[in-house]
Amino acid sequence: MKREVAITGFGALSAFGYGEEPIRRHVFAGVPGFRPVTRFASNRYRSSIAAESDGCPRQREVLLACARAALSMAGSPDIARSAVLVGTQGDFTTLHAFWENAGAPRMVDIVESVAASQSELLAAALGIDGRTVAFNNGCVAGSNAIIHGCELIAAGKEDCAIAGGCYVLDEEFFAKFDSGKAFAKDGRLRAFSADRSGLLLGDGAAVLVLEEKGRALARGARCLATIPGWGMAGDGFHVCQPHPNGDGLAAAIRKALRRAGIGPEEVSYVNAHGTGTRLNDIAETRAIKQALGDVARRVPVSSTKTTTGHTLEASGALETVISLIALRDGVIPPTAGYSAPDGECDLDYVPNEPRAARLHRVLNVSSAFGGINTAILLGSA
Repeated sequence: MKREVAITGFGALSAFGYGEEPIRRHVFAGVPGFRPVTRFASNRYRSSIAAESDGCPRQREVLLACARAALSMAGSPDIARSAVLVGTQGDFTTLHAFWENAGAPRMVDIVESVAASQSELLAAALGIDGRTVAFNNGCVAGSNAIIHGCELIAAGKEDCAIAGGCYVLDEEFFAKFDSGKAFAKDGRLRAFSADRSGLLLGDGAAVLVLEEKGRALARGARCLATIPGWGMAGDGFHVCQPHPNGDGLAAAIRKALRRAGIGPEEVSYVNAHGTGTRLNDIAETRAIKQALGDVARRVPVSSTKTTTGHTLEASGALETVISLIALRDGVIPPTAGYSAPDGECDLDYVPNEPRAARLHRVLNVSSAFGGINTAILLGSA
């Protein structure tokens, strides 16, 4: 018997705060969260803009808060032996503190800067004595964590997985993207728009409770959505540039549809990677057209990074939550800041205003440096 994967709970952090209501009020209304950075001195950089949440949260604190919210929503399933799967780069806050105080008598603990520690810390805080895995493969890390959870459940190796990703804005990666001249010159992330000039970073995290659907229903849980299909593919085109035709992303999408046993015509909406960079948006448009064929022009596509910023390792997980809310509420979040059509980006990008729609299958796609790509297909419960 085929083992189906269901989402029974989720918790999320965005620049707008914890939970889904801030996401509804901002992401689904097309209200960007970009503002001058206050967490560290940004006057030495070309850009000083990001989608920053309040305070200076630590990754372990954020992950734990999201996991507890997800488990509460899921009705507190038995998780003692569940898998804990986290997409993260590690917490560079502690590493910076170590560098700044290296000469002091008291050395700062830098364990949290190791990516693997985040999944282990989360499991320990939740009282879970199961497998822990950390994914550190850039902007697909959160979606890879979810996909790995789905594969473990589908294969009968787990009945439940706590999976997600986290990125908290830090000076380490802000400096790296700034030095690469990747940030939008005007402080706006304008994905797919002809006047786009780059990406912007943002705080983000999401943790989902994944369960074998039969088990979840047997314990009386409410299934928020199913994950009937997923796909991963790499094209290895370049260390940081996407394949010009989006070959890897197109392959990931086709794998997700094939696993779900559906055709392109059954996709109701695509939550795009949509970074707002010149190369990504063209390559992603080509990938969607390559994978969906003739129906691509009829399928709404939007980038929610235009409101949340690029949340790096968290982006695939946070955008899965946003896709789930869209599926459940029947509302497509817009591409904020869209102002001018680009001849090479010629799909329906849902510009600036949310759109009511009957959604049955929602596709969330992510890409990362090195040509790695993921696709997660959500189905209505």
